[in-house]
Amino acid sequence: MYLLLIEDDERVADLIQRGLSEQEQESVIDLAPDVATGRHLVHTKEYAVIIIDIMLPDGNGLEFCKSIKAMKPDVPVIMLTALGTTDDKLGGFDAGADDYLVKPFDFRELYARIKVLARRNKPAAPGQDILRIADLELNRSSKIVKRSGKVIDLTPKEFRLLLYMLENHDRILSRAEIAEKVWDTTFDTGTNFIDVYMNYLRKKIDKDFTVKLIHTRPGMGFICKDETVV
Repeated sequence: MYLLLIEDDERVADLIQRGLSEQEQESVIDLAPDVATGRHLVHTKEYAVIIIDIMLPDGNGLEFCKSIKAMKPDVPVIMLTALGTTDDKLGGFDAGADDYLVKPFDFRELYARIKVLARRNKPAAPGQDILRIADLELNRSSKIVKRSGKVIDLTPKEFRLLLYMLENHDRILSRAEIAEKVWDTTFDTGTNFIDVYMNYLRKKIDKDFTVKLIHTRPGMGFICKDETVV
């Protein structure tokens, strides 16, 4: 497994690199101290997971994340930052990040999230690429989402949220479960980023259609369901 760490703090980079090398002895962990080096490596190698610090000496990690996702949308990206407000997290996810870790963090948590994203990035089994409910269709391989034949443009995190809801359609999903399974994090009742993303998704999936597929169950969570079907 090839991993790329883009971090300019030598002490933090060394700790992460040594820790990953000890846990993943068969893996190669490349280190880039800036955007320029990171961009070169992304162009020359295929990585299982990329870890990026937001504040870099020659650029912004969020913008770099956007450029990576434009080139290689399937490569998971974890953002590292000292900023942990809801707006900061939304900024990271809007840039295409698959996960967001606030400094200081426990290395074991970073390693667990890397493992989850690396597993998630493996191709789906044949015959399991297409998920459907009503006139909504999601293709795991191509990452294309359509409703009534119309292509719907989703961010990587919106896609992952919709994918999880379709995998568990007709079942109420609590905010805590969504936080754990989609964001790979413990639910923080002090932030509302899940509700914000659910609103983003609802506007794209349901706004222009008579039949609504994403529903809120007050006090319980959310459900993806075609309520016209009895």
